[in-house]
Amino acid sequence: MSSSPSPSSALPSSAPSSALHLAVALDGAGWHPAAWREPASRPRELLTAQYWADQITEAERGLLDFVTIEDALGLQSSHFTEPDGRTDQVRGRLDAVLIAARVAPLTSHIGLVPTVVATHTEPFHISKAIATLDYVSTGRAGVRVQVSARRNEAAHFGRRTFPAFGIEDLDDPAVRELTVDLFDEAADHVEAVRRLWDSWEDDAEIRDVATGRFIDRDKLHYIDFEGKHFSVKGPSITPRPPQGRPLVSALAHEAANDAPFRLLGRSADIGYVTPRDAGHARVVVTAVRAEQDAAGRTGEPLHLFGDLVVFLDDDPAAATARRERLDALAGHPYTSDARVFTGTPAQLAELLLELGQAGLTGFRLRPAVIGHDLPAITRGLVPELQRRGAFRHAYEADTLRGLLGLARPASRYAATA
Repeated sequence: MSSSPSPSSALPSSAPSSALHLAVALDGAGWHPAAWREPASRPRELLTAQYWADQITEAERGLLDFVTIEDALGLQSSHFTEPDGRTDQVRGRLDAVLIAARVAPLTSHIGLVPTVVATHTEPFHISKAIATLDYVSTGRAGVRVQVSARRNEAAHFGRRTFPAFGIEDLDDPAVRELTVDLFDEAADHVEAVRRLWDSWEDDAEIRDVATGRFIDRDKLHYIDFEGKHFSVKGPSITPRPPQGRPLVSALAHEAANDAPFRLLGRSADIGYVTPRDAGHARVVVTAVRAEQDAAGRTGEPLHLFGDLVVFLDDDPAAATARRERLDALAGHPYTSDARVFTGTPAQLAELLLELGQAGLTGFRLRPAVIGHDLPAITRGLVPELQRRGAFRHAYEADTLRGLLGLARPASRYAATA
């Protein structure tokens, strides 16, 4: 991309100079609610390991940087905060972390980024699960941190309650206060997880049969984290992951308060944003970079990926017709928090290059119908970008950090020992 990064967005020199980073977000049969009714969707296989293995290996064939895997603590719903009771759409899912762990041995380069809900999940458990995924994938793990204010999800745990509210109530002062608290809690969650990853120094394992010493206990550290909602003593029970710290990502929308962007600025290695056009993308990038500077992270790498839902066909009229057919099956026009693109891979390539000039370092594409639109990304869009010199022709690293040009960090405890 030809735009010059600002000081706070600068990436290490190991980052490929012309790289446009690409990821896909996988959710069930696809992001359109009627996707499961398409012939390519394999609805009877959605809850099988083979289905997920096939999608992720297809993404790897396309040389994509990583996949994210959606997850939640309640059934999918078209309502903002509560279940909708619909039976004509996909309901139910497999655990995202376990999907990633199952597929990891079948892949060799692509990053695996499952979603976890920080609001109700203990940092200790998440740190151990993602560290294990990093070992299973030999350094390709990440995590997408999500918050939840759904009352039905809170009821699964019984530790806290939330008020009833809808999307129209987001400007209400009480809802705004709750939103800020949830995102601040997520930032604490990320900090505790990262400290747990650091709590074993890299050389803490001695494994000396002759002396009978397996670990050096002096190189395991208490993290003694104290937050508003939880405290964690540590250390972890899992040795430091291959990447040191697997990558942390989060989705942030513009809101009545700055809490979502502040989470990216404070805590993320990768942020997903939802720009409407190039001008809006510049506004969003500027806002996130300001939060990054305010958090004291000026100069630290922070990738910003633009999210788009995609309906891709070789003929733009075919893409439009397919979207209209799916809308008719769903009973309403499809809308999304992200921009919805309907057209050809060549047209999408033009759009991504245009949006990239606004300071985005990559894109996370949401296939409307995974069985149709994921191959259109890997076999249509990727060659288009390669012809324009904007995407790799081969993987140039074996870890997710390496693919994104990010150095492996030292343990904070080893640095101060």
